[in-house]
Amino acid sequence: MRWRLALVSLAALAVCACSSLDAINPFASKGPKMAELKPFTAAAQARVLWSESVGKSGDYVFSPAVSGSSVYAAASDGSVIRVDDGKVAWKINAGQPLSAGVGTDGNLVAVGSPKGDVLVFSAADGKLAWKAKATSEILSPPAVGDGLVIVRSGDNRLAAFDAADGRRKWLFQRPAPALALRVTAPPVIDGKYVFVGFPGGKLVAVNLSNGVSVWEGTVALPKGTTELERVADVTSPPVIAGRTVCAVAFQGRVACFDLNNGNLLWARDMSSSVGLSMDSRYLFVTDDKGAVHALDLASGASVWKQDALFMRRVSAPVPRRGLVAVADAQGVVHFLNREDGAFAVRVNTDGSPVLASPQAFGRNLLVQTGKGGLYAIEAE
Repeated sequence: MRWRLALVSLAALAVCACSSLDAINPFASKGPKMAELKPFTAAAQARVLWSESVGKSGDYVFSPAVSGSSVYAAASDGSVIRVDDGKVAWKINAGQPLSAGVGTDGNLVAVGSPKGDVLVFSAADGKLAWKAKATSEILSPPAVGDGLVIVRSGDNRLAAFDAADGRRKWLFQRPAPALALRVTAPPVIDGKYVFVGFPGGKLVAVNLSNGVSVWEGTVALPKGTTELERVADVTSPPVIAGRTVCAVAFQGRVACFDLNNGNLLWARDMSSSVGLSMDSRYLFVTDDKGAVHALDLASGASVWKQDALFMRRVSAPVPRRGLVAVADAQGVVHFLNREDGAFAVRVNTDGSPVLASPQAFGRNLLVQTGKGGLYAIEAE
């Protein structure tokens, strides 16, 4: 599965030294067992506002996108859907299998295919606006904004296409190590930059107008003697608030930088392949064992840690209404208290994994499951 890291044998390394690694699977039958969920007294209320079905994810990770009260989602069979206030506005088929999506600015909807096709549709009616070609398979949702559709391909190249006609405007690439992880995280557009994490523990700010690197920050430095031990890739999207941008690396660190110049503000050791989020006070991170951490945004100091979700393939956290939400491999959405990490309430979906991080949906939350369930959830 492309959302997991898989251990690679030395023989495999000998023949595919330039290939990507899938996510290391801590849930193999011989490995540590997933923690059982224990009952608790609910301290909050939660309910499903509406649900819809878009289609199965298959071997890929699909993330819904939000624009106002509209939700866009895609599936591996080529389905693309728009839902307005819980009702299907349109549903189309792209005419080919899909491997990534969705990106939107409210006017355009962008998805990607295993063959590297970039397909862009009108958000109003789902009609194809244009189609372009990336340099390899697309595993990350395209980023749409500032008149551009920015696509990260599986070979870790970043391409910007004109949102009006699909003409490629620039291509960015940087040297990559021999082994890298498959990345499903989208680029992040903010102001005049697009921020992208790369293999080798690098966070790069790229100029939107010309595709030139403005600054490069070191989230983590590869360590160890073997290629596997030296994998230290940024596999989740960076998060931004004000002048601060933060990122986390697998087998590396969580680090925050000055957005304008890339100066390191603070860093601390922590490994995560799923990612982080922030609010005005805290940085929330899910580590590779499923523990959820709250760190002081200004200093990186630990505030609390919730480790009762050990090995449950926990998503990146999302803060909402004084709670912090994460979802797991059994489709359970857990809401934690923002101040101490205690369990507040749980919501069950369809029992299949939530492969992508939950998305903020106004004051609420949106999740897409592996079986294709799309759920809008309210908790307070």
